[in-house]
Amino acid sequence: MRILILNGPNLNLLGKRDEAVYGTETLNDVEDLLSQSYPDHDFIFVQSNHEGDLIDAIQSVRTGTIDAVVANWGGFTHSSVAIHDALELISVPKVEVHISNIHAREEFRERSITGKAMNGIITGFGINSYVLGVQAALQLISKK
Repeated sequence: MRILILNGPNLNLLGKRDEAVYGTETLNDVEDLLSQSYPDHDFIFVQSNHEGDLIDAIQSVRTGTIDAVVANWGGFTHSSVAIHDALELISVPKVEVHISNIHAREEFRERSITGKAMNGIITGFGINSYVLGVQAALQLISKK
């Protein structure tokens, strides 16, 4: 299985920003955790602070070489119609993940524009949200 892991703006600063909300683990720790948790799967990791780069990565799924997408859109979760629209154009399983519980934070964070184009959302389990996201994506694949 090839799984695309997408990370949006500011996630490159994990471990350095608001540790009370996001913890001390880094994005490299997330990548290591997934690779160790699922050694039989291939991961493609993409992080960008630029919306267009993330849309290009989503559109690359249309080549048929990716089996699932697990994504933490960061701030784009609450604002990006463009990412939402790109997601609607791909048919592989798509799981949105969030390190913090977006429903226990500011009111604007409770709304996920991107989530409407995903199969599901996992939120609030620290970096383990990514592991749970991959698990959910694999379950969705097995049901196809």
